[in-house]
Amino acid sequence: MELGLRGRRALITGASKGIGFGCAETLAAEGCDLVLVSRSLADLKIAQGRLMAAHNVAIEVHAQDVSESRGVDGLAVTCPDIDILINNAGAIPGGDLAKMEEARWRAAWDLKVFGYINMTRRFHAQMRERGRGVIINIIGVAGESPDAGYIAGSTGNAALMAFTRALGGAGPDECVRVVGINPGPIQTERLESLLRHRAAESRGDPERWPDMMASMPFGRAGRVEEIAALAAFLASDLSGYTSGTIVTVDGGASSKRRAF
Repeated sequence: MELGLRGRRALITGASKGIGFGCAETLAAEGCDLVLVSRSLADLKIAQGRLMAAHNVAIEVHAQDVSESRGVDGLAVTCPDIDILINNAGAIPGGDLAKMEEARWRAAWDLKVFGYINMTRRFHAQMRERGRGVIINIIGVAGESPDAGYIAGSTGNAALMAFTRALGGAGPDECVRVVGINPGPIQTERLESLLRHRAAESRGDPERWPDMMASMPFGRAGRVEEIAALAAFLASDLSGYTSGTIVTVDGGASSKRRAF
């Protein structure tokens, strides 16, 4: 499907791997010029090379920790003409309230929660001034299905959901659409590493990690391409009446009726 994104400029955080790279790949295929942001310049260069070999678009990279507000300010000055912002950087670690000490909790939220908020604050202002723009927050299903064993992530994701809905509700007045995506388990390097650990513990063989997905919806984890395709559609004018909305992509798990 032609989404009409050719020539637009998209900035993606956490762009060197996983969902971020998948979004970059899909947008490049649609003809978007890209700004890739992550903390590792080496990983960014690899991602840039892969994308440039496959797509004829402009791609620049910025090694930046978006938990630092000064770095966010610098990005906004260096990249003032962004049409699409995809906030994706950061993975909040698991742990219950006793295990999530304050310093660990704050560090995680500085990257994901305040990282998203500060990136949005700066780029939303520029988009509002130009009268156009789309911001997509890749959040996480724990925000709507909270888990005490993932207390910091559940709470942080819920906060980002509220932030997205609140700001997106003002979209028609400010001509900037703000939407969110809540992925469930997605088959990334991070998920594979987690499943390998579980397979080693429960099956005695880390190579049996695919067995750990048998109980997931459709017997598998979600695919990066499925999240990336949704992000590209939401960024396009074909979804131009969508703002303040969060789309859950978890195979229906969070809607499944549970017996008591």
